[in-house]
Amino acid sequence: MANYTLNINGKSREVDVDPSTPMLWVLRDHVKLVGTKYGCGIAQCGACTIHLDDNAVRSCQLPVSAVGDKKITTIEGLSEHGDHPVQQAWLEVDVPQCGYCQAGQIMSASALLKNNSNPTDSEIDTAMDGNICRCGTYTRIKKAIKTAAGNLS
Repeated sequence: MANYTLNINGKSREVDVDPSTPMLWVLRDHVKLVGTKYGCGIAQCGACTIHLDDNAVRSCQLPVSAVGDKKITTIEGLSEHGDHPVQQAWLEVDVPQCGYCQAGQIMSASALLKNNSNPTDSEIDTAMDGNICRCGTYTRIKKAIKTAAGNLS
């Protein structure tokens, strides 16, 4: 076990965990932030996506020991009241069905828009590749990303 001080959603959080513990389980089991979901455990589905210094990463394969002093943002920290432009676009376009993958989808989309406020269809496809939606709402996801991009300008 090792003691880590993590910057999660703008707050300093101390955890005492094995260095190989994936951030997904640190967030869910030790910090009690359960918006980040377990999907596949092999970084292929995107349900566990978080931001590490504003970049989308899969938390199920990210050991806590690799985080260092980087800033971690979870779906709970994206906005205080669910009013981030991507979250608002998700509601406007009525993206979610079951909702299980949506936190990861939103985190990937918001990282894309932070770095590229007017992405092409190809850039959206590339950024969202690997985020699996079991309900197949990909058309609405893309529309919501474009809606959010329009609301950012």
